[in-house]
Amino acid sequence: MLSEEIETIKPILPTQQQKPKELLNYLACNDRSTTFPNLFIALRILLTIPVTVASGERSFSKLKLIKTYLRSVIHQERLNNLALMSIESPISRDINYEQILKDFAEKKARKVCF
Repeated sequence: MLSEEIETIKPILPTQQQKPKELLNYLACNDRSTTFPNLFIALRILLTIPVTVASGERSFSKLKLIKTYLRSVIHQERLNNLALMSIESPISRDINYEQILKDFAEKKARKVCF
């Protein structure tokens, strides 16, 4: 069925070759996702599959750095959180911790109003 959909859509598409992302946008914007459901699903799967396994390898190398011999007694939840912080370090560097602490203190403040 997918090959039939591809053959059917060929005359509809512009003459220039399109990248998968452009084709997916074309199908979504022109409400063709219901007309070509198999092609739409195949393109979504194609665009979500990682090209390399570098992210998985990076996760394991970070795990080796975090869980050394001295820290091998770390519980799984804490280890997961530390690994996530280490892997996403560019994002965690941009976090304003002072604002987070201020918000936390305001929410946990136990003020009694008389």
